[in-house]
Amino acid sequence: MVPRHAGGAARTALTVLGALALTALPATATATTTADAEPPAPAPSSAAQTLGADRPSAVVLRAMQRDLRLTGAQARTRLVNEAEAGTRAGRLQNVLGKHFAGAWVHGTTSASLTVATTDAAGVAAIKADGARAMVVKNTLKDLHTVRAKLDAAAVGTALDTPVRYVDVRTNRVAVQATSRAAADKLIAAAGVDRRLVDVKVSADRPRALYDVRGGDAYYIDDKARCSVGFSVTKGEQQGFASAGHCGKAGARTTGFNKVAQGTFEASVFPGHDMSWVSVNSEWTATPAVKGEGETNVQVAGSVEALVGAAICRSGSTTGWHCGTIEQHDTTVSYAEGDINGVTRTTVCAEPGDSGGSYLSGTQAQGVTSGGSGDCKTGGITFHQPINPLLTTYGLTLRTATAQSGTPAPVDGRTVGWTTGRVYEVGTRVTYDGVPYECLQTHQAQGAWQPRLTPALWQRL
Repeated sequence: MVPRHAGGAARTALTVLGALALTALPATATATTTADAEPPAPAPSSAAQTLGADRPSAVVLRAMQRDLRLTGAQARTRLVNEAEAGTRAGRLQNVLGKHFAGAWVHGTTSASLTVATTDAAGVAAIKADGARAMVVKNTLKDLHTVRAKLDAAAVGTALDTPVRYVDVRTNRVAVQATSRAAADKLIAAAGVDRRLVDVKVSADRPRALYDVRGGDAYYIDDKARCSVGFSVTKGEQQGFASAGHCGKAGARTTGFNKVAQGTFEASVFPGHDMSWVSVNSEWTATPAVKGEGETNVQVAGSVEALVGAAICRSGSTTGWHCGTIEQHDTTVSYAEGDINGVTRTTVCAEPGDSGGSYLSGTQAQGVTSGGSGDCKTGGITFHQPINPLLTTYGLTLRTATAQSGTPAPVDGRTVGWTTGRVYEVGTRVTYDGVPYECLQTHQAQGAWQPRLTPALWQRL
């Protein structure tokens, strides 16, 4: 069992939090195969098989049963349903285009998928794919514009209205404020339509969770402690992703055992909350996240889960806990400034959990940024999504089945497919001369060629 190295100083305001997973990265591959290449394996028959949702870790299942109050069978079924729903939602998003207004799963086992559209003409397509259709007034683009205006108006007073996000389930923008007056003042300053904003009054003030663990603890310049998020590579260089507030570029790290470990190569905080650390030759990046009872959970990829999906977090202070994804693309204000593009979840966390890993099934979701509440009474947390972090720093996630490599740059909307590149819903690629359209945001793995993964790519 790895020692906790907490100590009295570990819980002071100076201590940084930690994440926990180790992940491997896929290697760069060409967009076409050669004539003498070995024949490809048969295409997986379902999204669940592609994403590994049909063979979840026992650690993930136990935590889901405990925190989401599910039976083992319900937890397994939920993971499969969510994997399949992600593919269906991506397919419908591409069909609906600018009229797509969000998608979410619901029910004990996420058996129901709802897709919102601003055009009633799209209802038939939604129902034909087995989803529930909801016709709404506001496009996602319009709601994101409202949220952006609120963000801009919050400068200087953001801690009174610390959380602002688009809620696809209500087709409105939500503002969490310390008082109704603070929310009203922000809405007026932003000049947005009050009818588009829901106000939630709460005394909670999210903050960056300084303290540490996750996978394994690490220490920054012998002053602060954080946790490993996910293992990554950049070319031949190994390292790991973590939260930006854990350390600045150039800061030195030691591992959980106080052995010299690495250096922060890049870090952003506030604005975003992301960083990556390169490690020396004494350390090896692995595709594992530390789970309950020191059991490792293997990471298979980084497919972004839908709103409503189950998600589990590993942190050095509180260990394994699960909840659900509430919203993507959220803006949260800490004392240090605004953090943009984070995901809001119902997973609890406490100081020391920062930088820790978030997983949906076997898919990496992000690293712990901050939150409010605790794991005794419950709370809300925010994570920095992993795919933007990988793209920003040109990193490849280490996974159980992938090779290492450096992602190729993306130019334009139609590109050749290559491993290590992050693809968003709607991106078009050409593979073996055949065009495909992306159904779920993910970083491409070597085994996830478009023709072999109908869960992730639709042939055009």
